[in-house]
Amino acid sequence: MSNAKIAGVGMVKFSKPGQHQPYSLMVKHAVETALTDASINFTDIQQAYASYIYGDSTSGQNALYTVGMTGIPVINVNNNCSSGSTALFLARQAVASGAVECALAFGFEEMQRGALSSHWTDRESPFDSMLQQLDVIAPEAPAGPLALRMFGSAGTAYIDRYAANPDIFAKVAVKSRKHAVQNPFSLFNNELSVEEVMSAPSIYEPYLTRLMACPPTCGAAAVIVCSEAFARRHGIKASVEIAGQAMATDLANSWDNPMDLIGAQMTRKAANEAYQESGIGIDDVDLVELHDCFTPNEVITYEALGMCGEGQAEQLINDAENTYGGRFVVNPSGGLMSKGHPIGATGLAQCTELVWHLRGQAGTRQVPNAKIALQHNLGLGGAAVVTIYKAC
Repeated sequence: MSNAKIAGVGMVKFSKPGQHQPYSLMVKHAVETALTDASINFTDIQQAYASYIYGDSTSGQNALYTVGMTGIPVINVNNNCSSGSTALFLARQAVASGAVECALAFGFEEMQRGALSSHWTDRESPFDSMLQQLDVIAPEAPAGPLALRMFGSAGTAYIDRYAANPDIFAKVAVKSRKHAVQNPFSLFNNELSVEEVMSAPSIYEPYLTRLMACPPTCGAAAVIVCSEAFARRHGIKASVEIAGQAMATDLANSWDNPMDLIGAQMTRKAANEAYQESGIGIDDVDLVELHDCFTPNEVITYEALGMCGEGQAEQLINDAENTYGGRFVVNPSGGLMSKGHPIGATGLAQCTELVWHLRGQAGTRQVPNAKIALQHNLGLGGAAVVTIYKAC
C-alpha cells in the first residue's frame, strides 16, 4: 500500500431544488474542472466511482458519458450521506493497492424540497430496526421525520447527559455561517446571531430550530486520485496526499444510546484507525470538515473525533477553539449547514475544500499555514468515513 495523491478537484456551487441543472451537466462541469486542475485528459482515468442515492441504476455512467466514453469500469455507490466519501475510499483503495494508477471519484444529487423520506414504501426500510430501538432508548422522543427524530433525540441526550447549555447548538450554527460569508461556493452567505438561531421556528422539540439544520440541495463534486509515479510522469503538482483513511459501520452496542445510534461510535472507530494508519494525531490537525447535517451532530462529533474530552464540547465552543485563532478551524467552508448537502456530492465537496486549504488556494477563508486536514462524513444506516490529508 502506498499513499495516494490528490491530483485534481472540482465542484459546482450547490443550489436549492428547482434552481439546478440536470445532474449530468453538473457532473460534466465538476469532472472537467477536476481534470483541468490535474492537467490530465479524461483518457488518463482508469476507473471511476459514482456516488448518489436519488437516481436510477447506472446514473453514474449516464453522467460520466457527458465527459467521455472510454470503456473504463464505472462503479455506482450508494452509502447514504457518506456516499461521496465512500466513493473516495474506493478510489483511494484502488490506487494505494496498485490496482490502478489513476481513479476518479465523483458524486451528485438532485434533491427534493422538504424533509428526507424513503422512496420505497412497499418493502422493509433499513431504518425500521433503528427507529424501533430509538423508541426503546428514547421513549419520550417526539414523533417526526426520520432524520429529525434521530439527530434531535441525540441532541437531547447530549444535553441531558452533560447538563450542557442548549445554546451550544446555536453557537455552532453562528460559527459556521460566519465562515460561509467568505466562501463563494456557499449557498448561504449571511451571518446569524445566537438569538436568531434560537428563536427560529422549531422543527423538533425541545432544542432543534430550522437554522440548526442543513438544507436539501443539488450539486456535484469530483476528485481525482493518483499514485506518486503517475503524478511524476504526468507532471502533476500533487501537493496533497491521503495519509490515512478508514470506514466504520455500526457495532453490536452502537444502538445503546441515541448519540451512538447516529454514528458517534462509528466515528470514534474510523478516527482511531485513520490516526493509527497515518501516524497523525488529532492535535496535529489544523482544520476539519465534518458532517454537520444538524448542529447537534457537530457537537457530538467533536468528542467522537477526540477534539475534546467527553462532555467538554461546550467548553471548546465557548472558548472558540473551533474557529480561526483556536485549536481547530472546523468547517471553514461553512459546512453542510451553509454550503448545502447534496448527498452524493457532499463528501467529495468536503475533500475539495480541504485540498484548497492545504494548497493555499482558499482565498479569504484560508486557514493560515494549513498542513494537516481531517474529513468526517457520516451516513445513517450506517457508515462513517474519516480521512486525513497531508500537504507534501
